[in-house]
This record gives sequence, C-alpha cells and structure tokens, in this order.
Amino acid sequence: MTKFRIALVSLLVACTSAFTSPQHHVVVTRSSVLQMSAESGAREPVKVGVIGCGRIGIVHLGAINKAPGVVPIVVSNPTVSKAEDAAKRFGVPKFTSDAMDVITDPEVDAVWICSPSQYHADQIKACAANGKHVFCEKPIATDLAETVEAINACNEAGVKLMIGLQRRFDPNFLRVRTAIENKEVGDTIIIKTCSRDPSPPPYEYVKGGGGIFNDMAVHDLDMTRFLAGEDPIEILAVGSCHIDKSIEDLPGSEAFDTASCIVRYPNGVNAMVDVCRQSSYGYDQRAEVLGTKGMIATDNVYPNTAKIYKNDFTGNADMPYDFFLSRYFEAYVTETEAFCRSLVEDTPVPCTGIDGLVALTMSLAADKSAAEGRWVKFSEIIQQVYCESPTECNLLVDSDVFPDGFKPVGNFKDLDKLVAPDVDKQKEDSSILSSFNSWFSKV
Repeated sequence: MTKFRIALVSLLVACTSAFTSPQHHVVVTRSSVLQMSAESGAREPVKVGVIGCGRIGIVHLGAINKAPGVVPIVVSNPTVSKAEDAAKRFGVPKFTSDAMDVITDPEVDAVWICSPSQYHADQIKACAANGKHVFCEKPIATDLAETVEAINACNEAGVKLMIGLQRRFDPNFLRVRTAIENKEVGDTIIIKTCSRDPSPPPYEYVKGGGGIFNDMAVHDLDMTRFLAGEDPIEILAVGSCHIDKSIEDLPGSEAFDTASCIVRYPNGVNAMVDVCRQSSYGYDQRAEVLGTKGMIATDNVYPNTAKIYKNDFTGNADMPYDFFLSRYFEAYVTETEAFCRSLVEDTPVPCTGIDGLVALTMSLAADKSAAEGRWVKFSEIIQQVYCESPTECNLLVDSDVFPDGFKPVGNFKDLDKLVAPDVDKQKEDSSILSSFNSWFSKV
C-alpha cells in the first residue's frame, strides 16, 4: 500500500486539476526549511497547524499523522478543551482557542483550515498575510466574491492554496480518470456518479448549511469535471424531499434531501449525478463512464471481500464502509502527501483554488436551476457577481464571456490598478484570469 500511495501521489502532483485548469507555481516562502538537502537526500518535516478540531479536523489530524514527513505542531478550536483533547490524541505539542495563534506561529509552514465554512475565506487571507501555505477544506467560501478575494490574496502573497476535494485522491476514481486519459474505453459519451449517505444529518446541520448542492452534491459535480477533463457549459438540476419532512420548509435547496443533475460538457458529453441523504443499504459511492469502446465503473468499497452464499442470498458479508470518514481515509492521507510534496518540491498543487471556485460555481448554478426549473449556463452565475473590490474585478474584466468587456457593478475606475498575481512570485504564465478565459471560451 505504501509503494502504491507513493506512486499515486507522484501522479497526482504531476497532473493538472482538470485538463484546462492553470498551473499556479509559486515560490515556497520557507524554502530553507522545506527544500530537499542535496547532500543527504533527506529533508526537514513540513510543520503544520490545524484550525478546527471538529469531525473533519480530526480526520485530517489522523491523515497528517499517517503521512510521512509531516508533523502537526499546533491545533486550535474555539472550545479549548476540544483542542486539548485533539492535541493529546495525536501528540501535538501546542493547542489554543485562537486560530490566529496557529496562523502567526513562526514554526508553522502550512495551515490546515478545518473550521466552519463561514470562516474559511478570512482565515485563508490571514494565512496569506502571514506567509503561510494553505490547505482548506471545501468550500473556500459560500459566495463567489469571497472566494475570489481569498484566491487573489494567496496569489499576491506567493503562497500555495490547495482545496480539499478528497475524492480526487481515491485510487478507484483515479483509475477511472486514467482510463479516460488513455482512451481505454474510447471517447467519453456519458459520465454517471452516485452518492447516497447512510442516514440524514440533523436538522441543525441542514439549516444554514448551504443546501444539498453546495453541501453534498458539490463533490459529485467536481468529480464529473475531474473525469471529463474539461470545464462544463450548463446544468439542469431538480430536488425533492422524501426522507426528512422536517426540512421541507427550509429555504432553497436546504429543503431537499434528494437531488439529481445533468451537466453538459463540450463535445456532447453529458454527466448525470444523483445524491440522497439516506441509503438503507449503507454508504453508496459509485461512478461509471461509458465510452465509444466500452465502459469503466467503480463500485462501493467494503471493509473486506468476504461473501455469503445461500439459497436465498448471495452477496457481501458486510455493509460498505459506513461513511466518508472511513471510506476515504486513505484518500485523505494521499491528499496530505500530495500537498506537502508540492511544498517541498515547489510544484503546483494538484487541487487549486480555481478548482474550488469552479465547484462553487457549479453548485450555485444547480441551485438556480432547481429553483427556476430550467437549464442554467455557468456563465450566468459569473455575470451575477457584484464586483466589490479590485481583486474581484481582476478575475472577470477580460473574460471572454463578456463580448463587450466586463462592466463592474462597483465604482472601480482604475482598472489598470487591479491586483494581479505577483509575476516575481509566479513561475507559470497562467493566472486566474486565463483560467476564466479558458473556461468560458467554450460557452
């Protein structure tokens, strides 16, 4: 498994996030600490801090502890007792109730942001201001304006930003993508993904959680893009409530516990996504790609391969892994290794801020489609952005989606002063803006 993961990490770091995504290559700010020693071939460990000791923070701490060459040195949580418990559990020497203690710690090379979503963008910007590389759980923010600001802050500071979309690092999904890239099943015709949770989350989690498309289906929407290797054009989405009637009166897609989407890609490729908050037979995670010369599919993962054979039943002896915490733990470890290798080798991260931005755009378009009962082009979502700052305008001002040029809503007259990534800190010619040009050139 270790040798396989090393090979997997190498492949992931070498690949682009999607075939049309840019490669942001920035100078490592603590190169004296992180770069390989030419004489010994050994390197100092990447020292990291973790913000948030809730469910996902604990998962990442476990992955960090398992990944070689990575050392957690400080954790934070507003309830300091949770930070203390996590520090004891994972052997972390320092704990605090203040996230800024992690961000400003001079020993920290990179910060893992595992806090509630509403704090992500501000914490990313604080990390950038303090020269810290950032690994952030999705989403960067729940709206495009904050997302853009956070991405630009990292570009300006010359720090790396990687977004946590762990399914991209699962060997099953990665094998499907490899088959697509190698044309093992010919040209892609249809992509299908399925995600069904074992049980619905509590009402308090659903309320204010951003809705089923942003909270749950975003992983599947991102996976269709990852497998398609292209940027999407438009989406049709529907949703309903079958399981938890207590959420029916919540606004928008928060009232859905079941949803389906069709995403249209260039060259006629269609992707179909279905998600549900409850599956009576366990955690269901599958993908299928139909090509002109065959099909490739990935099935659920089980704790073992034992099967029962009886007169009235033949099948797996046990249920699939019960939830994403166990189903994708190895993917979290691989994801951790990939990010830290990007820091040490000063190479592009395999899951960029742009990937997070496009995933959010897809989920917002799905919300709009379900609400209005029609196909929604992703360009419509970008056109609605209120340009609240120069850095936000910078992503949009030259986009091909606006034939007459982007007209910012905000009163920013000096467009030549818009903040762009620091060319002295960027080794690649591509930028966030070129990503938008690439994305919308097909629309």
